[in-house]
Amino acid sequence: MDADALAFDQLRSRLQKIAYRMLGSVAEAEDIVQDVWLRWHSADRTSIDNAEAWLVSVTTRMSIDRLRAAKVEREHYAGIWLPEPEITDSPVTPEEVTERADDVSVAFLMLLERLTPEARAAFLLREVFDADYDEVADAIGKTQAACRQLVSRAKAQLRDERPRRAVPRETHRQLLQSFAQALERADFHAISAFLAEDAILIGDGGGKVTSLPKPVVGGRRIAQLFYAALRRYPGGVHIRLVTLNGRPAFLRYIEGQLESAQSFETDGERIVEIHVQRNPDKLARIAAAYGAL
Repeated sequence: MDADALAFDQLRSRLQKIAYRMLGSVAEAEDIVQDVWLRWHSADRTSIDNAEAWLVSVTTRMSIDRLRAAKVEREHYAGIWLPEPEITDSPVTPEEVTERADDVSVAFLMLLERLTPEARAAFLLREVFDADYDEVADAIGKTQAACRQLVSRAKAQLRDERPRRAVPRETHRQLLQSFAQALERADFHAISAFLAEDAILIGDGGGKVTSLPKPVVGGRRIAQLFYAALRRYPGGVHIRLVTLNGRPAFLRYIEGQLESAQSFETDGERIVEIHVQRNPDKLARIAAAYGAL
């Protein structure tokens, strides 16, 4: 591997993370990174002083352009749009646990959808990837003052919606494990007990499979949905606990086939929000990785 290829390879993971957090799509993030590689391969090295800054800037600007187009496309999306879940290995350090819990959860990616593409880029580079404002300015092609303003406004927009305290990963895992056991027993009262009274469930079928046209609000109503599936397929519903977007999550199989990937937000005691991804296109990588039961 020559020096240029090595430099790119060392930064590939960072570029992939930036693109995924910008777009909420593993597939589109991979396409962006591949396009960045092609540009890097043909770029005039004499005009590049800092390889990392150049690669981050190109990745960011391409992601901004793609997100602008995606926002238009999502206006015509069938039903509710949710990010494509990302398969992640279990974090191995406390720093990785904190990083992933804060910046890559499905709920957080949904919050980022409220921002303009440039504000999203500025916020992510500064608040998630710890870039200096001069680096942010270079990446999105604005002044440092403008970037400071973008980040400040983005933080204000997101402040009230972000969780005020992080739930320890082990607490989150144990809660979901107990919830899965209640589902396996088809115990309606136990299922209900794990759900907050004002819990919300959001589903994405992408127009490819049946899904909920709007969010379902209320722990009892959500419990009834889970219970109905258990009654419809007695003995045919199975849960696999995996790590998606840096957090414990469910893969639900019905009669041996992957039916959905489910991400959860909790307050440490009950489940407060559930994101159910059923769009087959967004489940393809997970299905390939885990297969059928």
